[in-house]
Parts: sequence; structure tokens; C-alpha cells
Amino acid sequence: MQIKILGGQQLLECPGCLGLWLDVSTFEEICADREQHAAVLGAASLSNARPAGNEKVSYIPCPECKQLMNRANFARCSGVIVDLCKGHGIWFDRDELSRIIEFIRDGGLDAARSKEKMQLEEERRQLEQMKSEIHSYKVAGFFDSEPHVTGIASTGGLLKFLLK
Repeated sequence: MQIKILGGQQLLECPGCLGLWLDVSTFEEICADREQHAAVLGAASLSNARPAGNEKVSYIPCPECKQLMNRANFARCSGVIVDLCKGHGIWFDRDELSRIIEFIRDGGLDAARSKEKMQLEEERRQLEQMKSEIHSYKVAGFFDSEPHVTGIASTGGLLKFLLK
């Protein structure tokens, strides 16, 4: 691995495969800084080769701790699968970092955040609705009767609730 400076940030590059190793803070700085986007895209290789999709998935060890890293789709929707070591950094195969920067510049990260926010709001709304319906069942007395009746009544109420 060789030290490389990209957009004012220091990272490691494998001269054989042209993969890049960045610590998390360096990656976050590159993602946040538009000037560094240009540096990354300007330094990107001319190859537009994309994985064929039928390649064998392999887990690689972290260059620092030697533990196998996790694989994750960046922003859960970018289509760029990176290798992550939570404690040390991120491994980018050739062209993956430039593909992520393109994804960010095209608004993909903002769209992913917006989608995730909408999903969280919908889950919160559903939870509030469930709380309200459970409260209605309590007010109606489903949970106030004797223990042997409560189980039957609450099960019936729960089934009605679940089968709506």
C-alpha cells in the first residue's frame, strides 16, 4: 500500500488493484466537501468498467486489524458495495470512491436521506395509530375484566386489531 494525497486528504492505495483505504473521518470529509469531489473525480481512472454482477462475493480483511470486514451498499441504495471495518475504515475497490462521489453529486445521498426520513415518519405514524387503538381497547374494557376473561378478550381484540 502506498500513501496517496487526494483532495488534500491522505489515503492508502494498492498499486496492484488500485483499491483505496480511507479512515472514516477522511471519507466523511471527502463526501462533505465539493472541492474534494472534484479532486476525486479528476483523479478517477479512465476505466468505466463496472462489475458484471456475477462475480464471486468475497470478504476481505481490514488492513489494520485483519478482521473480515462487512460489506454494505453505500446509502443503502447507491449500488456501490463497499467493505467496512467499523473501527478502522473503508475499503474501496477501483472506481468505487468516484462512483460514490458521482452518486452524491447527482443528489443520491439527499434522496436516500429524504426517503429514510419519510419511512421513519410513516413508522412513527403507524406506532401512534397502534397506541391510539390500544388505548381505545382499554377504554372499551378489553383489558379490565378478570384475568381468565382478559386473556380471551384481549386476544380477540388483538386479532381484530391485527386483521384490520
